[in-house]
Amino acid sequence: MSSRLNDNDDHSYKFVVLGGGTGGLAIASHLSRKFPHQVAVIEPAENHYYQPMWTLVGAGIKNFDQTVKPMASVMPANSKWIKEKVTEILPNQTIVKTNTGKKVHYDVLVVALGLQLDFHKIPGLPEALGTEGVGCNYSANTVKDTFKALQSFKGGNALFTVPATPVKCLGAPQKIMYLAEEIFRNNNVRDKANVIFKTPGGVLFAVEKYRNALLKVCKERDIQIDLFKNLIHIDPATKKATFEHVNDTNTPKKTEELDYNFIHVTPPMGPVDMLKSSEIVDAAGFVDVKPDTLQHVKYPNIFSLGDCSSVPISKTAAAVSAQSEIVRKNLDSYINGKELTAKYTGYTSCPLVTSHNTCILAEFDYTGQPRETFPIDQSKERHSMYYMKAVAMPEIYWNFLIKGRWGGPEAMRKLMHLGMV
Repeated sequence: MSSRLNDNDDHSYKFVVLGGGTGGLAIASHLSRKFPHQVAVIEPAENHYYQPMWTLVGAGIKNFDQTVKPMASVMPANSKWIKEKVTEILPNQTIVKTNTGKKVHYDVLVVALGLQLDFHKIPGLPEALGTEGVGCNYSANTVKDTFKALQSFKGGNALFTVPATPVKCLGAPQKIMYLAEEIFRNNNVRDKANVIFKTPGGVLFAVEKYRNALLKVCKERDIQIDLFKNLIHIDPATKKATFEHVNDTNTPKKTEELDYNFIHVTPPMGPVDMLKSSEIVDAAGFVDVKPDTLQHVKYPNIFSLGDCSSVPISKTAAAVSAQSEIVRKNLDSYINGKELTAKYTGYTSCPLVTSHNTCILAEFDYTGQPRETFPIDQSKERHSMYYMKAVAMPEIYWNFLIKGRWGGPEAMRKLMHLGMV
């Protein structure tokens, strides 16, 4: 496979990677080492964020500055950084267009554009952000508001919400709740607080083993779990939040209005706008890939990983790490005309932080069964798992994952279990 020659003002590369997030950098770094000066990364952002740490920033445990680096400092060497925004993908012409009108030709395309935050889909939410008692750990612009609001909390309803859309790290809305409850205890206002988790889902956590452990935590700490409730409106002027009963069969559905003294809102999320009308996505707007090889179902020279892909698994950095290993191996096979033998099992992980020094490390796969790395019961709250989350994982992220040198803990898992897995 050979790259096209440049024509007119167009640009041609053997590999084009869309997105400078976790998945995009992991793949671009690997490819740039093997194919120097033949890889382009299209990414408009100035900064790269380690978003899994934002829960700890929102709880005042970590500093925001620890989560950000200039994009220029993490962009792989020997790659071309096209600091523009993708506006169109034309798979039949093997062209990507950018906001400046640039046409970028590719032989192989890797799509890793992540999810976008759709604050506007909850009326009143854009206006509520930054106001008293409102936090959101999902944005660089709002994460620091969470701790400020938690520290100012004197009592009343403390609400924690989940939207009825796919989200980055579905466990994150729970993590900040457990940390907030701890903060209330430390600030001697716990007896005045009603800590309530509002989710449109029918269970607290999908995997039974971890769900049972989390339900125990909630019972011990007097945290109320309110299922089938979706936030549909927030009024910062009156500090009221309106929830729809999603399991109501009537039209319109039943709603309830609650006062809030603190509310952490997880915004609706979805595919980036450009992808929604693209030829490479499924009906929901996610890049339509085979769930095992992560190769596009129609265009064999397109691969996708991370939050923008159609793989039916929780959208986490841990999932990206495992997917990156599969994509790297299958890209090597594809460009050499070989069968794609690397298969993604759906591995993902969610380190469920339950206090400033304890964590339940949930790991599972497509089957919904635990796939634990360590030969211990990971459904128990442990100091060691908190250390893994707060100290070890950031180091792995910055020094290995986004540099294309970490493909998840599978090899470690086999070693820990003496190969008997």
